[in-house]
Amino acid sequence: MVAYFEARLGYLQPAGGSSIAIATFNDKGERHERVVRLTKIDGNNYIAAQHWPRAWYYQALERPDIEVKMSNDFQAYTAVPLSGNELERVKNIYRMSLGFRFRTGFPPRKFMRLDRTF
Repeated sequence: MVAYFEARLGYLQPAGGSSIAIATFNDKGERHERVVRLTKIDGNNYIAAQHWPRAWYYQALERPDIEVKMSNDFQAYTAVPLSGNELERVKNIYRMSLGFRFRTGFPPRKFMRLDRTF
């Protein structure tokens, strides 16, 4: 059931609204794009790995210079993993229902902030 839900979610992932595209790069320099949900908190941009497919999250940790498409074009950002008070605050704001967590198989939740690179 979890695999079916995750596959359908990936296939039907909406674009626009709170959805953005990010581009991460693996150890061979290959580009991988993924649609994720953006949450803005106090002027900062946050994304979460809340599903089992999360290669993009680990790629962003290893190579934090990523690209983010919030409107028309990809722009340079730095992926910053969260810890301490910032992590706890974002976890509390970024709540998911028990039903959603059940359908996704209760994956561990990981968060990062997107800092614009100028």
